[in-house]
Amino acid sequence: MPSLSRSTQPHIVAVANQKGGVGKTTTAVNLAAALVQAGARTLVIDLDPQGNASTGVGISAEDRRPSTYDLLVEEVPIKAVVRKTFSEDLLICPANSDLASADIDLVSNEKRSFLLHDALRQPAVDELNLDFVLIDCPPSLSLLTVNALVACHAVLIPLQAEFYALEGLSQLMLTIREVRQSANPSIRIEGVVVTMFDGRNRLCQQVDSDVRATLGDLVFKTVIPRNVRISEAPSFSMPVISYDPGSKGSEAYIALAAEFLERHPIGGARRGSKS
Repeated sequence: MPSLSRSTQPHIVAVANQKGGVGKTTTAVNLAAALVQAGARTLVIDLDPQGNASTGVGISAEDRRPSTYDLLVEEVPIKAVVRKTFSEDLLICPANSDLASADIDLVSNEKRSFLLHDALRQPAVDELNLDFVLIDCPPSLSLLTVNALVACHAVLIPLQAEFYALEGLSQLMLTIREVRQSANPSIRIEGVVVTMFDGRNRLCQQVDSDVRATLGDLVFKTVIPRNVRISEAPSFSMPVISYDPGSKGSEAYIALAAEFLERHPIGGARRGSKS
């Protein structure tokens, strides 16, 4: 059996929120693209059966086999699942509708919660020469999300600037605490990023203020605005920074990536070893 130890492991972040429509996939795709633009080699793992992250980086439905379903359920090697995108430094493990049955198909597997963890720690991952892995989780606290939480080093939580935003966090925080106690003692909160923010809306301002008062330094300084270019970009199978580099949405994700990289500078040794 191959060794699960690696000398230079990429920083693995699960982008998670069990509430749908909060900008989770948008954040995973656009943060990944902005990190690549800043010089980081990044892998996106699409764990959402809807496959929106795969669409967002230009992977057609016909080119999604093998998929993350095969990675987890069939234990296909990760190198067989990874696809190149429009940038050689932005890679993806795509998802298709097969993933919708993963919870059922994995229920009898004794290591069902550790499948993604083990896949990301095989020696073959070294050959991908990654700086970061971003896992786009489904909008639920399913076995797929648990796999992401067990596999990751940290959790990035997109939080929509709306009235019920903080209420939806409690169950996710409880799940993270349970995973920390049982399967991944080093997991931590990478941070919370406020999304869909409209500075002209008093409610948005109040929610942002309340989130920062409650969570303090866990909240990224960068906020992601409501921006039509962010909404349009997926229909062209592009991140917003490719679709409209000068838009407010692009500027926000570039700023978020810069803030992220302040915490996690790109590894010089790993970057220097690239061919």
